[in-house]
Amino acid sequence: MSLSLSRTSDGMRVEVARDIDAPADALWTLLRDTTRWPEWGPSVRAVDCDVRYVEQGTTGRVQLDAPGTPWARFRITSCTDYRWTWSVSPPLTDAVRNVLDLGPTLPATGHRVEPLGEGCCRVVFEIPPLGAGYAVVCRRALATLDDLAREA
Repeated sequence: MSLSLSRTSDGMRVEVARDIDAPADALWTLLRDTTRWPEWGPSVRAVDCDVRYVEQGTTGRVQLDAPGTPWARFRITSCTDYRWTWSVSPPLTDAVRNVLDLGPTLPATGHRVEPLGEGCCRVVFEIPPLGAGYAVVCRRALATLDDLAREA
């Protein structure tokens, strides 16, 4: 597992990465599958989305895994081969959200898969610098993704 500071197309990001002995397509499918996010994402309790596999422009809601946490809206801002990024709204109650009408505007963690050869890839989470503390959560997610890939 590695941790680095890198420049991406979205600016500087803290990158948490792990090499996984599984095909890139398998990990790309896991990362895009909204029904599986709670399975590998330690901070995700639930997802409400009309599509199973995200693509650019996909919108929905995500609930963080903390008691009483309200839903946060999200929008997939880019989804190209082996990389997707998103923006989220602050997790607000419906009453507050209706008054403030806040859409998904905060850049969130990017997700990337790098093919490394036959049957091997690197999965990378791209964290905005102000969210660098989230690297611990991303490390747990990468370990879970590795386990899920081995089970497949």
